Amino acid sequence: MTKLDDKQRDDLKGGQFAFPEQRKEPLEDATHVRNAIARFHQVKGVTDAERDDAWKRIKAAAKKYDVEVSEKSWREIGKD
Repeated sequence: MTKLDDKQRDDLKGGQFAFPEQRKEPLEDATHVRNAIARFHQVKGVTDAERDDAWKRIKAAAKKYDVEVSEKSWREIGKD
């Protein structure tokens, strides 16, 4: 995965995070998008509404970086 140093992370705009208020789960490349999906349920202190918004940002970033996402909702993550 692309590792962000503190300066690079600080330079990202809020919209480049799945959770912009918390600045959690950056979405600036395909690897980070996959990681955001994998770690989605580990994000603490967010509401379901914030998760809904984050999922929309993740889906948009996945489309941009050609990452396949089979889940329709974040509630489906990890369910087979």
